[in-house]
Parts: sequence; C-alpha cells; structure tokens
Amino acid sequence: MPSTPIEVGGDQIREAVERLAPWAHKTPVLTSKTLDDRAGASVFLKCENFQRVGAFKFRGAMNAVLQLTDAQKVAGVVTHSSGNHGQALALAGKLLGVPVTIVMPHTAPAVKREATAGYGATIISCEPTLAAREAAVTAEVEAHGLTLVHPFNDWNVIAGQATVAWELFDQAGPLDVVIAPVGGGGLISGTALAARERSVRTRVIGVEPERADDARRSLASGRIESAGDPRTIADGLRTTLGDRPFAVISRHVDQIVTASEAEIINAARFVWERLKIVIEPSSAVVVAPLLNRTLGLDGGRVGVILSGGNVDLSPFFDALAAKWL
Repeated sequence: MPSTPIEVGGDQIREAVERLAPWAHKTPVLTSKTLDDRAGASVFLKCENFQRVGAFKFRGAMNAVLQLTDAQKVAGVVTHSSGNHGQALALAGKLLGVPVTIVMPHTAPAVKREATAGYGATIISCEPTLAAREAAVTAEVEAHGLTLVHPFNDWNVIAGQATVAWELFDQAGPLDVVIAPVGGGGLISGTALAARERSVRTRVIGVEPERADDARRSLASGRIESAGDPRTIADGLRTTLGDRPFAVISRHVDQIVTASEAEIINAARFVWERLKIVIEPSSAVVVAPLLNRTLGLDGGRVGVILSGGNVDLSPFFDALAAKWL
C-alpha cells in the first residue's frame, strides 16, 4: 500500500467546484436507450467532450493555475503533454494572462498540437518518452523559473478533475457504479475521491487499453508498474501512473479492466453512430466493457465519464474527398 498521504478531500473538491464555476462548462449528461439495452443497465454519460478545449483536462489545469501566487503567474508555467492537458493549460494561461510553455512529444496528434499553439502557448518538441518529457520540463524550470503544473501528479489538478464526478452525482442521482478511463490517473483518482465523498456504496471502475495496462498491473502488484512505450490508438492513456493518483487508486478504486484496440474502435464507432457525438479513442475505452457486458452491471445505474472529443479528423475527410471530389 502506498505511503503517499492523500491531500484531497471533500472540502478541497467543494472549493474546486466553486472556484471553477465561472470558468468551466457544466457538461451535459446524455442517455441512450440503445446503449442501455446493450449494457443491460441504465447508463449516464458525462460528456466532457463538450468541456472547454474538448476534454476534462481544463478543470484540473484551471484549478491549479487559479491557485498560483502572483509571482508564479508572472513567471509562467510549464508542463508536458501529448495534447489535452497542454491545450487546457494553454487556455487557462490565456484566460488569466499567465505565460505557458508546453513540452510535447513530436508524435502528438496534429489537431492537439495546433489547438495548443492557437491558445498562445510556446511548444517545445521532444522524443515520445517520459524521460525526454521530464528532462525538457526540468530544463525549462531551471532556466526560466517556471512552475510545473503536472498533468496528473498534482493535488490541485486532481481536485479539479474530481469536479467531473461531483457534477455527475448532482445530475444523475444515485449511482451503483462510476466508470472512468485511466492514463496518468488524475481523472480516475479524482473520480474515486468524489465518489467516496458523495456515495460510499458506489463502485469505482477504471478502464485502460490492453496495450497500456500499467494501472491494472499496478493495482494487482501494489506498486507502480511502468507503462513503457505502448502502441495504442488511445494516445491519451499511454502514461505511467503518478504516485499521488496511485495512492488514491490503491485505496479507493475497486477494479481496473482493459479493452482491446478493436473494442476501443468499435466503441468509438458505436457512440459516433448512435449518440451522434464525437469522442476520442481515449474516451471510448470506457464504453467497450459496457457493450461487452463484462462488468456484471445488469439492472444497475451506471455513470460513465466520456473524457474528451479531440480527434484528428483529417484522415476521415481526406477519404471522403478522395472518393467524391
């Protein structure tokens, strides 16, 4: 069991809810009779694909930047991100007048890179490894006195992400299960902390790609297992857990399951076609076990966090153009 103390409780989440109210969207909760029939349960989809920057990450980034000192805001902030957290921090900085530097692997989706630059952030490219990301961030901190706003290993970020599930309970009512995707662990740990505060009987389940199953292995072994450099379409879920999210996961997450690449693609297609909304593969991962009925949710009330909708649509529209133009 990790010895890391948990520094986010109900008071911190309530404060984050109030702090973010003027800035973050209260995203809708959608239902689908077709999905309910497939899942054998009543499913409530918390649509963070409609959040600012198209992902839940805005909540955590904004909550962290709002709590910086004046001196820290003047100096600026830095982070490493493959896309969504980078966009979120860039927008938070733009809204609050805080300079932002993003260390981004050169393999990040073009749509996320362009959006991050569009919010005015300075982008520094690096190799797609955790070591390369961290080295570049350290160099920026030492050279320019920037403050690191970590994508997930930051209690203020985790408290911000916890507001997703907090809102979900307000909107959907009592829930038997809440399901969230797992990457670095910020969202699932925030979800678990919110659930423990709002409804101790609610089970919390995380889902990650089979090819990036470090959280499942970590929960089983009791120590953080490396994600390595997994190849998965769910690009936002390739990251190894941080010690702070892992401390929460170890204590408060009931189960972590995985989805294959084929299942992730099938789930994304199902949501696009049946619910008429765009979600990214990292978000679709949570829908896969519902379609497969692998979680024993029959008859239950199930909250599901759709984490984001930032998809590079160029290949799709290029294919349309090639066929019709």
